[in-house]
Amino acid sequence: MSNKKQPASAVGPTWEGIYSEGRALNRYPFDNVVQFIYRNYSRAKPRAATKILEIGCGAGNNLWFAAREGFTVFGIDGSPSAIEFAQKRFAEEGLKGDLRVADFIKLPYEDDTFDFVIDRAALTCSTTSDAAKTIAEVRRVLLPGGKFFFNPYSDRHSSHVSGKPGPDGLTVDISGGTLTGIGPVRFYGKGEILGMFGAGWKVTGLRHVEFMEELTPPYDCHAEWILTAEKM
Repeated sequence: MSNKKQPASAVGPTWEGIYSEGRALNRYPFDNVVQFIYRNYSRAKPRAATKILEIGCGAGNNLWFAAREGFTVFGIDGSPSAIEFAQKRFAEEGLKGDLRVADFIKLPYEDDTFDFVIDRAALTCSTTSDAAKTIAEVRRVLLPGGKFFFNPYSDRHSSHVSGKPGPDGLTVDISGGTLTGIGPVRFYGKGEILGMFGAGWKVTGLRHVEFMEELTPPYDCHAEWILTAEKM
């Protein structure tokens, strides 16, 4: 799969380079994704009938958890290396999942397909325009009443302060904080993130999470949003 072209919605080759070098191939799920799934899935519906899509699934660590718990999982990423790693891990452990290289802004699925869509800090590496297009695509593929987990970085992040303004809302040349070396990032303020969800959405939750380094200077702040929204 290494000869496949990276989708247009991915910002630059940075993440393919990271994954191809064996870095950031996470094996275990993020706790906020686990909480989202367990708080929201219907106990009246069989888990195997509950379909979960992750955009920017990387090494498939969140979907690995969901598949082990009996949910039906789908994942896309712009990195062939990450998808290859995830597919191999699923096969080795006898898990089922539709994992593929695909473009965020043109999801390869039918309307009204998924119960949940998850974005764990993937769209935050896209421009404002591509993120808006992807969110529209997410709404299209969600079932009515389906839920979206959106987890971008916050403009209160130390890495935002250390960078420079780039095109279409991106911050570039990040020189400090916890997000150095991953390329351009779109950091969101409260009004900006809420502005991404207009007609057809009901925002059901918005949390701001900060982790502050208190032991050694420069006391960096890692800050992110957790927004949940329901398709109306």
